[in-house]
Amino acid sequence: MSARRALAALAVGSVALALLAACASSGDADASGTPGASAPATPAGAELSGELTIFAAASLGGAFDELATRFEARHPSLDVLPVTYDGSSVLATQLVEGAPADVFASADEPNLDRVADEGLVAGEPEVFATNVLEIAVQPGNPLGIAGLDDLAEGSTPPVVVVCAAEVPCGRAAATLLADAGVELSPASEEQNVSAVLTKVRTGEADAGLVYVTDVRAADGDVDGIAIAGADAATNRYPIAALAGAANPEAAAAFIEFVRSAEGAEVLDEFGFGAP
Repeated sequence: MSARRALAALAVGSVALALLAACASSGDADASGTPGASAPATPAGAELSGELTIFAAASLGGAFDELATRFEARHPSLDVLPVTYDGSSVLATQLVEGAPADVFASADEPNLDRVADEGLVAGEPEVFATNVLEIAVQPGNPLGIAGLDDLAEGSTPPVVVVCAAEVPCGRAAATLLADAGVELSPASEEQNVSAVLTKVRTGEADAGLVYVTDVRAADGDVDGIAIAGADAATNRYPIAALAGAANPEAAAAFIEFVRSAEGAEVLDEFGFGAP
């Protein structure tokens, strides 16, 4: 081969190698055209947007406000609406009657079952927390209340308030009072545990049967008296996405967050027990 033909062949080979390198470089380029860079990771949950509507038992107030705040911070395009709190039976009735919501967190399983029985729950409800009752009394416990017996004894028994029987805290109270053989004549029966706590905090009642989490949330405005055998009426808290939810993706993601390690940590800080 002549020297001229050899040089020509070498030039063709160099061009081919250059073309191959260019193709490889193009294949490695990211969406912005930067060679060799990998595609930027999509932030977790960035696809969540719109609004999220949550119905939750009154006793979940502080914990779910914190969980909702953290969840919304993770998903800037999502608007978590103020959580609707009330007695679980009240919320269940509202849902059965057509109130729109994406997530329902109940203080007991029977009330969530009511909603599920109407075909309004998507998937299986999942228990995420537990709770038990305490006796809330005035700071310093001026009447010296030590247990359930003291709520019905004496010539002038303390003024006591409880939850209504259909509300989870009322059902738990009835169980504990029956187990203790105590017949109570409450001054009122409230539709949620927050109303019971408020009457004790404001001095309208001497005592009330509320959850340990409510006493903790009162931050010294009431004292809590442990109830012997309170775990016999432990409330299990289930959560579920609702069928026909306007934002099913956000509902599923929020439930996953509530049941995550971080969610469990928040619930523990507010006094809830593990499921």
